[in-house]
Amino acid sequence: MNPDWRSRYDLAIAASHAGGDLALEYFDNSFEVEWKKDNSPVTVADRGAEALIRKMVAEHFPNDGFLGEEYGDQPGTSGYRWIIDPIDGTRSFVRHIPLWATLVGIEYNGEQIGGICYLPCFKQTYRAWQGDGAYRDQKRIRVSDVANLGDALLCYSSIGWFRKASREATFLELCSRTQRQRGYGDFYGFVLVAQGSCELMVEHGVHAWDVAATKVIVEEAGGRFTDWNNVPTIHTPDVLASNGKLHDETLAILMK
Repeated sequence: MNPDWRSRYDLAIAASHAGGDLALEYFDNSFEVEWKKDNSPVTVADRGAEALIRKMVAEHFPNDGFLGEEYGDQPGTSGYRWIIDPIDGTRSFVRHIPLWATLVGIEYNGEQIGGICYLPCFKQTYRAWQGDGAYRDQKRIRVSDVANLGDALLCYSSIGWFRKASREATFLELCSRTQRQRGYGDFYGFVLVAQGSCELMVEHGVHAWDVAATKVIVEEAGGRFTDWNNVPTIHTPDVLASNGKLHDETLAILMK
């Protein structure tokens, strides 16, 4: 790994831990919940964590750009951009459910090259860098070898998103074709695909900061990540992560 990549990889891990641990300080205490125009929640923990991550990165790489859920787009001149979701799973966070994470994705000239997913409540870190593999802490992770859709475990966030997109029937057909379905939403379904615990994570209603980090983790674990039109992008609201073996068959259902 070249020095520019290694230094950013190390900083991404450190910054995600710092931001996530700051958010964790609020998690078991009282905090005010605000609601955005899109009816999604935000707290002082979200804003504080993202501000801290941006500050840490800017101190080391002042020419890098940013895209974050809370503070928007800040162009840079280096070709690198840090894509931040300080609390992925804020709806869980505000209900004191410990399945939330701090996500830091890094792209270079528009290509996703690195991703960190830190789970503060469990002190676990999923991480990946292009060409270096995917890891949970120090353990290398790989997608599963399940090749039959009827044997697959399907994850999703909420059927409500499919209903809003008028794709409820499509989602239910996919459920009927798979062995098990679990609502392990947000980041968690993606890292479960990466570590081989499930085969499919189907999502609708995401933003770039929701999936920039997890895309790299899934791909470096040997899986595939595309939108429902088979485009490997983080900039559409519908995404599919899979172990690769079931990707085309699942897309055929989603594209009906």
